Amino acid sequence: MSYVVTEACIRCKYTDCVAICPVDAFREGRSMLVIDPAVCIDCGVCEPECPAAAIAFDMDAAPLWRDLNQRMAAQWPAISEPRPAPPDADLFRGEADKFDRYFSEAAA
Repeated sequence: MSYVVTEACIRCKYTDCVAICPVDAFREGRSMLVIDPAVCIDCGVCEPECPAAAIAFDMDAAPLWRDLNQRMAAQWPAISEPRPAPPDADLFRGEADKFDRYFSEAAA
């Protein structure tokens, strides 16, 4: 079990979670971050740090997000230092149904 990043991160990519993660479990894609379940220690410190409320305990998340985090974590590079959010991140914060419109499997 671990934590997972969900749809709310897409097009936002706030990295407050990266700054607090004690084990560098985050991976970065072009449109969002994911958590590597093989690295995550289930501490939960990242969850309240996310301004977009995009992080959930994996047992509380839909299977899509558990699977996506695991699959993309194997492909995307680690991110261990916070970066500025995209300039338009606040415009996408809270938007629903972002996956089909904005998700990309491309690495950052």
